Amino acid sequence: MTVDFQASLFDAPTIGVGPLAGRVKRRWLTRGAWVDVLPGWFEGADELFATMLTDVPWRAEQRPMYDNVVDVPRLLHHYGVGDPLPHPALVEAREALTAYYADELGEPFVTAGCCYYRDGRDSVAWHGDNIGRGRSADTMVAIVSFGSPRKLALRPVGGHTEAAYPLGHGDLIVMGGSCQRTWEHAIPKTSRPVGPRVSVQFRPRNVF
Repeated sequence: MTVDFQASLFDAPTIGVGPLAGRVKRRWLTRGAWVDVLPGWFEGADELFATMLTDVPWRAEQRPMYDNVVDVPRLLHHYGVGDPLPHPALVEAREALTAYYADELGEPFVTAGCCYYRDGRDSVAWHGDNIGRGRSADTMVAIVSFGSPRKLALRPVGGHTEAAYPLGHGDLIVMGGSCQRTWEHAIPKTSRPVGPRVSVQFRPRNVF
């Protein structure tokens, strides 16, 4: 069942991000992995969410699975290095993340992958962003969530779910250290009635 996203009555009149210093909470996992979480980082998230739904050129993709070709259960778009983002607040967010994590990451966030989960049937299976440099080196992936809350689950590679974060409207989660090669993450399907959700994943160069 699908429900429409309900905008907040208390959403900020301006669009942008709040401070990170002193507010981000880190959780150490195992094998050198960690996650940082900051609920409600984005201010004015309602307007940005509406812009993302209409202005991002969403596309459906297919992938081979066994002897069939199946639909990817979400819509996608990728902004590469140098591509203009659909809203200046996303540029502000990327720059704020680059500045805050400069000492640990040592390089800027330069790309933005976008996923549109239309309802509870849309999902992403267990995986790590390890096609590029994340396969052999520590890196970071920063995700900002807009719209209806969905659970992001984490588990060690080959293990069981050990952490889950109900990412809501304007929330930030950053996966760092060895997380992309020693842990996996997923957005599970849900039978609960949920509205649409958009996530934006900021990554450094050559991290996929």
